[in-house]
Amino acid sequence: MFMRMNFLLYGANGYTGELIARRAVENGLRPILGGRDAQAVARLAGELGLEHRVATVDEANALDAMIDGAPLVLNCAGPFSRTASAIASACIRRRAHYLDITGEIAVFESLVACGAEAKQAGVMLLPGVGFDVVPSDCLAAHVARRLPSATHLAIAIQGTTRMSRGTALTSLEGFSAGRGSGAVRAGGRITRVAPAWKSRVVDLGAGPVRVTTMPWGDVSTAFHSTGIPNVEVYMAIPAALRRLMRYGKPVLPLLASAPLRRWLEKRVKRGPPGPNAQQRERGWSRFWAEARDDSGRTATARLSAPEGYELTVRTSLECVRRVMSGEWRAGFQTPSKAYGPDLVLAVAGVRREDVASENQARRN
Repeated sequence: MFMRMNFLLYGANGYTGELIARRAVENGLRPILGGRDAQAVARLAGELGLEHRVATVDEANALDAMIDGAPLVLNCAGPFSRTASAIASACIRRRAHYLDITGEIAVFESLVACGAEAKQAGVMLLPGVGFDVVPSDCLAAHVARRLPSATHLAIAIQGTTRMSRGTALTSLEGFSAGRGSGAVRAGGRITRVAPAWKSRVVDLGAGPVRVTTMPWGDVSTAFHSTGIPNVEVYMAIPAALRRLMRYGKPVLPLLASAPLRRWLEKRVKRGPPGPNAQQRERGWSRFWAEARDDSGRTATARLSAPEGYELTVRTSLECVRRVMSGEWRAGFQTPSKAYGPDLVLAVAGVRREDVASENQARRN
């Protein structure tokens, strides 16, 4: 059971924010609902019997007033490239801990740069407390713990999750801003590579699957969590999409054109807000990580978990619970730095196994 203490949930009227708000109330929490859309936030707050506050991220004084008195802000309002910096800065000013559910590499790195200021203020910056990136970050830290000499880290992700409107719009914004390329960590530095730069076959627990490099948030966070300087993140995607990313490079810049982007945004907004309850209940996600050192030794592990949005609800509220219980470290943190590689195992429906060989595994 959660403690009955207030925190501010910003972006509460969005798809994921509303899921978290409803589950928080079910678990005995009374979050203050915040957001930019006064009518939508007020409607949800009225239904749930909660306090609500309204502010846009370009109004510093309004943000400060919204956060005032809240010990913690959980930011669920994407694209986080537009919201994270302003809200995190307000949290530092108001001495409130900052959490979010971003998966955007640039956002993680911008918050890393604010770490010293946050530490001096005595608050924690903990981005990525959802499907991005709690399970993969914890699994990366786990294999690094098993092989302290590791110099290379590979992570793979597979799932049934379909994008919410917000995630789809964030992806479109990334293309329009020229962030449609791939990214890896090489020699400690984030390096841009071609889309679908590399593929490999791994077993995430249900047989061999071809996975392809993607600019997932772990390209940023895994380095800060483990110190491993070379990081590649892979995802299982349809073969047609992999071919388009790899060979359709002349087509991809079209996604940055304003007319096409506006058309695509309208299509996204006309669609469903995200997976329905049945899809979330029946869905699943899988993760795989391999640490390797220069001698060729490896440590490999797999993790199975609920569907991505359901997992985000569970992991974000687990992190909120820990912060509200006094478990926090000032400055920038990743989930595994703040709470250890086993954090994800506290979440219902998560199982991890260490892969000792092709035919032998140890289940946790």
